[in-house]
Amino acid sequence: MKMRPNMEMMPVKPERKAQLEEYAHRHGQDPAAALDDALAAYLEWDRQDYQEAVEGIRRGYADYEAGRTRPAADFIAGMRLKYGLPR
Repeated sequence: MKMRPNMEMMPVKPERKAQLEEYAHRHGQDPAAALDDALAAYLEWDRQDYQEAVEGIRRGYADYEAGRTRPAADFIAGMRLKYGLPR
């Protein structure tokens, strides 16, 4: 069975550590605070991205169920006309 690292002692690649130290220096933080801020920002972005994707799928499915769709060939033909694309 593979052992999971303790959250307090997670390994960090040397190049990532150097990037983190530079990031922390630029932002006037110690590396632990900088890592926490960067991780929190990424996790919030990921949460929002996931929610937007789920909502987009829900809207698309609702459009499909309501018959608000058109054949892909019609869409592609329209894009070719609009942007002067070759066949």
